[in-house]
Amino acid sequence: MLNCSLIRLKVICSEQGSLTPIEGTRDIPFEIKRVYYIYGVPDDAVRGFHAHRRLHQVLICLHGSFKVECEFGDEREVYELNSPEYGLYVGPYVWRVMFDFKDDPIVLVLASDYYDESDYIRDYNLFREEVKKLFG
Repeated sequence: MLNCSLIRLKVICSEQGSLTPIEGTRDIPFEIKRVYYIYGVPDDAVRGFHAHRRLHQVLICLHGSFKVECEFGDEREVYELNSPEYGLYVGPYVWRVMFDFKDDPIVLVLASDYYDESDYIRDYNLFREEVKKLFG
């Protein structure tokens, strides 16, 4: 799917455990300006229901698992994140819904910019209109 894909992250393993380095513009396709994490999510919760106009993000499940339904144009795909070895790149104009949280997940999010409420599209119909206008 355009603007949304899994990224395999580097893993360095030793007898002492595993380490995953993440460097902006090397391991992910943008410079990291903000990092946040989501945790304490009830199993039956559903989150997201928005898109961004400019922001790029990578979602990494550090513990547990969850699913993300992504929509771009007329394409929809569901990704299951259950390993810290993968990140889900979510670019601009991708509507996302996070669900099916299991085993007390911890989700790390790397973002290309600082928080800006005006970048959010929280109304699905407005999202569809903007995507149609921009991408046909």
